[in-house]
Amino acid sequence: MPLTIFDSRDTAYRRPFGAVASKTPVHFTIRLPKTIAYNDVQLLIFLADQWETPMAFPMENVGCEFSSNLYSVSFTPSRPNLLFYCFRVSESGRITYICKDENNLGTMQPYRGELWQLTVYDAAFSTPAFLKGGTMYQIFPDRFYNSGKPKKNVPTDRKLKPWGTPPEYLPDESGEVTNADYTGGDLKGIEEKLEYLASLGVTCIYLNPIFEAHSNHRYNTADYRHVDPLLGTDEDFASLCRAAGKLGISVILDGVFSHVGSDSIYFNRFGRYSSVGAYQSKESPYYNWFTFQQYPDKYTTWWGFQTLPEVAEETPSYLEFICGKEGIARHWLSLGASGFRLDVADELPDVFLDRLREAVKEQNPQALILGEVWENASNKSNYGKRRRYFQGKQLDSVMNYPFKNAILQYIRDGGGTSFLNQLMDILENYPAPVIHNLMNSISTHDTERAITALGGESSQGHDRTWQAARQELTPHQYATGKARLFLCCVLQFTLSGTPCIYYGDEIGMAGYRDPFNRWCFDWEHRDEDIFSHMQALGQLRASRREFFAGADFLPLCFTDSICSYLRILGEQGLLIVINRSAKTQCMDIPTQLHHAKLLMGHIVGIPQDPVTSVELRPMDFAILEGRWITPPAR
Repeated sequence: MPLTIFDSRDTAYRRPFGAVASKTPVHFTIRLPKTIAYNDVQLLIFLADQWETPMAFPMENVGCEFSSNLYSVSFTPSRPNLLFYCFRVSESGRITYICKDENNLGTMQPYRGELWQLTVYDAAFSTPAFLKGGTMYQIFPDRFYNSGKPKKNVPTDRKLKPWGTPPEYLPDESGEVTNADYTGGDLKGIEEKLEYLASLGVTCIYLNPIFEAHSNHRYNTADYRHVDPLLGTDEDFASLCRAAGKLGISVILDGVFSHVGSDSIYFNRFGRYSSVGAYQSKESPYYNWFTFQQYPDKYTTWWGFQTLPEVAEETPSYLEFICGKEGIARHWLSLGASGFRLDVADELPDVFLDRLREAVKEQNPQALILGEVWENASNKSNYGKRRRYFQGKQLDSVMNYPFKNAILQYIRDGGGTSFLNQLMDILENYPAPVIHNLMNSISTHDTERAITALGGESSQGHDRTWQAARQELTPHQYATGKARLFLCCVLQFTLSGTPCIYYGDEIGMAGYRDPFNRWCFDWEHRDEDIFSHMQALGQLRASRREFFAGADFLPLCFTDSICSYLRILGEQGLLIVINRSAKTQCMDIPTQLHHAKLLMGHIVGIPQDPVTSVELRPMDFAILEGRWITPPAR
């Protein structure tokens, strides 16, 4: 076998695994061939974006093993930071670097290549307990359930449509897509369905925006202080939180703080409100929130949408409005919210995130701050600046789009090695407190529904008219998507983090991107197979919540056909095996997992008690539980 020089995911080479708290010693070991006499071996540590001035730490020869010499060193990071590292060796004056290859292993080369990452977070950093080990449920409020309760103060220009009417997607007579069609889903409707959500094992509801706004998606905030009147009242929200709390369900809100609506109290372009908005006068108390190039019609917008004037979040009066003692964040927490999902968190500056965290944690130390970040959030740069989300003063966690993309791609297309690398990239570089609170979705309001992504045609390059014509999958597409969805959900519910069901996925709803992923929930019809499957997974988590809140992840086998891994907490072990292939696959149970019993899924052949091997039919899975006995160290 070729010599493994270094593997950052193997504790024989780097321990502890993953991100570390500040002042935690990190021990590095590399293996070099005995046949070469190296006279200088060093660990190089780089501060992020300071690539020309590494810190060098000499490594000591600590002995030999088989055909290699072992060199080791310990490094203790003193404070939170984003670090990167590699190794440099010298032999007779010739310099060679040991850097990361495509499989995360060390490779020797004459130049400095890709570096490993070392995330260092504040030792005092902790994250809320209420999300860990549970199950989330995302609701697009206008489309979940209409209670039929009468509403007051609803703007007269709202266009209400019958429940189940297809979403409008074509431009109006002025050429704009206004998202102005409403079906009347409301907060009382959500409250009426809490028992339904509890039956799925749901412990946290994430609501897309509920603040007053003049579109069905409500990402164009008009008034941060009040619930949109078509959804109900502020008291309806408080009532929902109280009722949900009695069932052990928390509620988090969508915080849209990077922009507001042009039709809002703050901008008031159309004069709807009696207040003086920034568009109307430079004397407006909100004028400094916005950046005008040519007053009043030319201003900075969010991604070019004239209906979404961008807020200068560092403006002191805006910071005070959102984060102050009487600010918006504290207001909604006092009404019962358990935290915020931050829309476009990567467009919120550090000063805003710092202040928001202070406000939220002062009001409720156990409130959640979860960011929308589509990429690896541990090393993200945007607008020329490296972000510090996870160093302890900003986000508690993020939406886990990397897992979503990896899961869908693996079940649809295969590629076990790539799948494992994508999983490990997050698990290695995110702090453990963040990992346990990751929002693991496979569908959201911004993406295709999972069953469509898994069974339908690719929408790449196709417009909304094409997508609208394919809202309903063909029977073959639906069957394909359903079979794949079963496996995706097993991964979603058993990998590290917290699964989040996008409303309707559990009944088999299909749809391409916005607005076709935002149809009304079909309360008259549901796919009982899918519903029962998700319900069983949710209840599995609910019955073992402490386990899922902190279990380690141990990969076993990742190929095009089969993937298997263990979740381990103390002596409790859960084995998950997925067969995504068209052939029967077999796998032996690890000998350390004693008295394994089947919890979910199917095993071919005569039932074993305890189970010593699994044989899975095509497109099937098994979840087993047993006692995990770690072998003694040699």
